This record gives sequence, structure tokens and C-alpha cells, in this order.
Amino acid sequence: MPPPSRFADKAFEWVTLAMALVVVLLVILVGWQLARGSSAAIQKFGFHFLATSTWDPVAEQFGALPFIYGTIVSSLIALIIAVPLSIATAVYLTELAPLWIRQPLTSLIEMLAAIPSVILGLWGIFVMIPWLRDYPFPLLKRYLGWTGLFTGPIYGVCMFAGGIIIAIMILPIITSVSREILRSVPDLQREAAYALGATRWEVTRIAVLSYAKRGLFGAMILGLGRALGETMAVTMVIGNTPQIAASLFAPGYTLASVIANEFTEATTDLYLEALFEIGLVLFAITILANLIGQLLLRTLKTSGARRAA
Repeated sequence: MPPPSRFADKAFEWVTLAMALVVVLLVILVGWQLARGSSAAIQKFGFHFLATSTWDPVAEQFGALPFIYGTIVSSLIALIIAVPLSIATAVYLTELAPLWIRQPLTSLIEMLAAIPSVILGLWGIFVMIPWLRDYPFPLLKRYLGWTGLFTGPIYGVCMFAGGIIIAIMILPIITSVSREILRSVPDLQREAAYALGATRWEVTRIAVLSYAKRGLFGAMILGLGRALGETMAVTMVIGNTPQIAASLFAPGYTLASVIANEFTEATTDLYLEALFEIGLVLFAITILANLIGQLLLRTLKTSGARRAA
């Protein structure tokens, strides 16, 4: 038999390498274009752009701090709500649900991921916000107002509502990824735990969740990436007010929302470049969040290896 062609192997290697480099090149080009488009704003405002709260296009005074605050707070609210729900749903579908219900529930979750964000925004305005304003928000204000997070007038459109709508949008992503991760846990793990006399809950907690925790954390990072960049649905329910308030009932604004709302209204070059710099800040926050997630994953891997040793 003739020897296999080394040329074909090398060609395949170089083609796949080129495809991988294209992805890296796209990220670099996006960052370069955002930096190029915001160069004048960077030169004029410098670091104060990130540390000031004034957003006045008429006076050409721009500060991104309220938008950074709104983006981070709404994303954290979304993660606090979505991560436990997603992991619990994935555990149920993988470990506890009868076979006849697994596929219908999985299909419904995947359908939720396919709903356009503007449709969820409309649902949020006409269904979610009135319900939150009439029932859960007054209860939160009555019983948890002492924390300072649930005080002030209840408008409905607020930071908390923005976090909830983001949670709904990232829930199917985290659930689907978590479900695949839990399915990849070897059955030997479960069988060993059962052999030692563990209950079903103990098998799930010790043999499954503990084994898959790095992957579940990665699923959470994917959800965070989606949460940071979500635009239309958040724009429709968060209130779009550039302010920093301790109460989650106060309206807020996010980096993505201000770009969507004001990009077509930018009448001056400096105004347009300030919006480009907003995009650059969002780009940097997204990359930073992913880098921190990768470092935490490595920390988990190192600590797990030390315990195994």
C-alpha cells in the first residue's frame, strides 16, 4: 500500500490554522476599529470618561460610569437569578426527569433561546412590568426595604426589571450547556457512589455536580458574556436613565442600550466618538470578564489536582 500523503495532512493543518487565526484577526479588527473611532474622545476625556457620571450631549460632556454601573449590576442580577434555575433545570433533565418528559422540556428550553429579544422586550413591557409593579415589588419593598436595595418609588421600569429580562434570555443558554456537561459525566461516577450506599441526592451532589463544577462555571461565563451585551430587551424595560442609584427599583442604563438609543441621534463628531468609546468599554469589559473566568477555571483545576494528589 502506498504511504499516506503528508501533503494532505499538512494542508489540512494549515487550513484549520488559518481559520483559527481568522477568528483572532476579527477580534483584533473590532477592537482596532472601536479604538480608531473613539480616538478624539479618548484624547479629550482620558480616564475621566470612565470615572464621571455626566452625560450631556448638548454641552459635549460625556462620562460612562452610569452605563458601566448599569451593565455590571443588571448582569449580576441576571446571573443570581438564572444560574441556580439553569443548573437545577439541567440536573432535573439529566438525573431525575422521566424519559417521556425530557425531550419536550428540552425542546421548550431551546425554543425560549430562539425568541427574538425585541419580542421578549414587548412581553416585558406589557406583561412582566405591570405584574412586577403590582405584586412582587411592593412585597420586596415592605420586607427587604431595610437593605437599601428595594427603596424609593416603584415605576416598574428599573434596574431589577432589566436584570430579570436578561436572566430569562440567558437561562436557556446556561441550561443547555450545563445539561450537556452533566450528560458527559461518566456513569462510573454514579455507579461508584451508589455502590457506597449514597442516596440519589448524594450521588447528584457528590458524584455529578462536584465532578462537573468546572464545566458548570464555564457555562456561567458564557451566560455572563451574553448578559453583558444584551441590548433591545434591556433597553425596553430598564428605564434608560444615566444615573447611579443604590435601589434596584430606580431606572438605569447599560452600555449596549445607550449605543442602541443614541447612535442615530449623534449630531456631532465628539458625540459619535463618545458612543464609539462606549462600545470600546463594553468590548473591554466582555474580554476582561472572559479572562477572569478563564483564570478562575484554572484555579479550580489546580485546586482539584492538589486534592487528588
